[in-house]
Amino acid sequence: MQHRLIVVTDRHGCPRPLADQVALALRGGPFALVLRDKDLPWEERHELAAELGLLVAEYGGVLIVADPGAPVAAAHLSAARPVPAPRPVLVGRSVHAGEDIDPDLDYCTYSPVWASDSKPGYGPAIGTAALAGVCAGTPVPVYALGGVNGPDRALAAREAGAAGVAVMGAVMRADDPEHAVRALRGALV
Repeated sequence: MQHRLIVVTDRHGCPRPLADQVALALRGGPFALVLRDKDLPWEERHELAAELGLLVAEYGGVLIVADPGAPVAAAHLSAARPVPAPRPVLVGRSVHAGEDIDPDLDYCTYSPVWASDSKPGYGPAIGTAALAGVCAGTPVPVYALGGVNGPDRALAAREAGAAGVAVMGAVMRADDPEHAVRALRGALV
């Protein structure tokens, strides 16, 4: 994947409607957007995916749908979810500390690297030394997830060998998502 920043949606945490939050964030530069919000019925997520997909593509980003209910071009799968058939062009997976990384993936998010405000009590956090070992042990691009709350941690993840970072709260809860994305992207160069 060409993007070093993955933003995961959370419409419940946004200070404004999700599409507006994403539009403001994209002003900070392109990124991969994972449409998560799995509490929505598939039909509603599908409609939201169509709306967000156009918006993200306009800025040079890519839309990835979490655990899709129909064929999509890019899918992000939860840990136990099988790869759909036909296989999407881009397939990523959530991998948690201690789990194996499927070498057939195009990328994975690995968590939790730090304690997360989005999922309090989830862990324990592995830290950057363990992240470095994970990244060195797989050919799959690894995106650090969990507690990446700003550019300092994004830079630390890159220095540990991560292909990039995945964030939720740092952008979805930001009053100024454009600035948040710009700062994260600046640290990920």
